[in-house]
Amino acid sequence: MLNLNIQNETSRLRAVVLGTAYHNGPSPSLEQCYDPKSKMHVKAGTYPSEHDMIIEMQSLANVFNKYNVSVFRPKIIENYNQIFSRDIGFVIEDKFIRANILPDRDQEIKAIDYILDQIPNENKITLPEECHVEGGDVMPWNNYIFIGTYSGENYPDYITARTNINAVKAIQDLFPHKIVKSFELRKSNDNAKENALHLDCCFQPLGKNKAIIHENGFLNEKDFNWLVEFFGKENVFEITKEEMYQMNSNVFSISEDIIVSEQNFTRLNMWLLENGFTVEKVPYSEISKQEGLLRCSTLPLIRDK
Repeated sequence: MLNLNIQNETSRLRAVVLGTAYHNGPSPSLEQCYDPKSKMHVKAGTYPSEHDMIIEMQSLANVFNKYNVSVFRPKIIENYNQIFSRDIGFVIEDKFIRANILPDRDQEIKAIDYILDQIPNENKITLPEECHVEGGDVMPWNNYIFIGTYSGENYPDYITARTNINAVKAIQDLFPHKIVKSFELRKSNDNAKENALHLDCCFQPLGKNKAIIHENGFLNEKDFNWLVEFFGKENVFEITKEEMYQMNSNVFSISEDIIVSEQNFTRLNMWLLENGFTVEKVPYSEISKQEGLLRCSTLPLIRDK
């Protein structure tokens, strides 16, 4: 059996689900796209190829192997996008919470049934149908759980709004001993530079007390200010709109001092090195064309306590 344990985003990683790009299917039509960045690349004829994405994901798998992380992969579904395993579920403490994701993606969870079968039934949770949530919006951080959401009345109009206030309340009920802090995210169906698809598209904690953040990803300035004050301005790396668009906040922590980052994130990678982090650089720019990156394609199962 798998003894799940996730207390935060940065403790030493021991086991993870890494998505797969094999048999990813042809480029989608505009109507099949779930986000504005994918739409842009479909229109431009620059949507990433399966071949290139397989190479990029293997580079991440190689880093995990270097650090002796146990890597699980989804069973392959023909002609189906299974890259972003973060969306289909998430772990808090010893509980696996199944995400209520977009209906067109519901097969993705079945591809990891062999992993879920290794988790005790009492530690598997399915939220009520009215609770919409994806793992990219949920960040355990010790005594806190940070959640990205959108609570506007026009929530149904945004295919980019993935986590609702019902889910925030449900997670608080599941973990009454935690402080659940939600943040309203900026949404756009058509402009990727004005859209924070998930919380990890504009924010991520690093190490013990540092964070990456982009102010315009948050709908309310007070949410941005709360995070800057929480981590301390001297510990926060603010990224530009272009850097958010390139997914600079979507790096991935193997431990408090080892971070996997995209090889072209020059300014961020320099800051990480200057602050004492080991930076494992990988090519991931093709996958980023689907408005997801390293954190999006991983689902951590076990980190050290």
